[in-house]
Amino acid sequence: MISKKHIENAHLRIQSHIHNTPILTSSKLNALAGAELFFKCENFQKVGAFKPRGAINFALQLTQEELKNGLCTHSSGNHAQAVSLAAQLLNTSAYIVMPETAPEVKVLATKGYGAIVTFCAPNLQAREETLAQVQQKTNAVFIPPYNHEWIIEGQATCAKEIFEEVNHLDYLLTPVGGGGLLAGSALAANYFSPKTTVVAAEPEGADDAYRSFLSGILVPSENPKTIADGLLTSLGPINFELIKKHVSEINLVTDEEIIHAMKLIYLHLKVVIEPSSATVFAMVLKRKEIFKGKRVALILSGGNVDLAKLPF
Repeated sequence: MISKKHIENAHLRIQSHIHNTPILTSSKLNALAGAELFFKCENFQKVGAFKPRGAINFALQLTQEELKNGLCTHSSGNHAQAVSLAAQLLNTSAYIVMPETAPEVKVLATKGYGAIVTFCAPNLQAREETLAQVQQKTNAVFIPPYNHEWIIEGQATCAKEIFEEVNHLDYLLTPVGGGGLLAGSALAANYFSPKTTVVAAEPEGADDAYRSFLSGILVPSENPKTIADGLLTSLGPINFELIKKHVSEINLVTDEEIIHAMKLIYLHLKVVIEPSSATVFAMVLKRKEIFKGKRVALILSGGNVDLAKLPF
């Protein structure tokens, strides 16, 4: 059970190690959407994504004995960098398993934090099996990407910061992949802004959370294909239980809609975001009738995009 106090304590614990990221607005994007939009820029977070909130919250609760053999995880990029940063902060090693399809910009950044990277086939089974081999060799502590209370508490601090800065929000929108950010955001809304409705955006080509949410049964992700490389993971069971309880709906967006939204944010907000971040604005543009005239916060989850391979 993650309480309000758990989230407050997580925020205090990590505060000196993260940025309280800015919230940007754009009259042009407001006009396009027909709503009042507040963009929480986690692309300006350390490692360029929201992930250090959870990873650092987890790492800071480990003992010196646990830390001595290092930290390990599997990730396509942003969580990899977050765990590597946490290891660097705590003067220990980081062992990261990454799919061979991970964007080069994320691989280079992970190595830049001093991590030892092992590549595997781009599916969850390969990631977990390769990680098990790494753990056997190193005895490093596994920091899960999303399916753990300490991770969810850390990710919840992002929405907590939004509610401290912007009042009377009708909606809070987040992307959903593994569900750490969505579950944490939904809990934060429940505790700090109970009148705010939480809605998630997911790519059509990786729709396991959408199908799980509709059926009430956890559906694994199989061969997901989307430009939003940060959202290729399967929803975690701990996250799913919280999402079922506290999230209003999950909406799907196409890769074309994601690219269009991404382009508009580059053009009018003047910030670099990755495709996963653009899902939330794509959803606003697609479902204008829901958000018309409302005050809407959107979490831009990260900005780690390969600039040589922009989709526009």
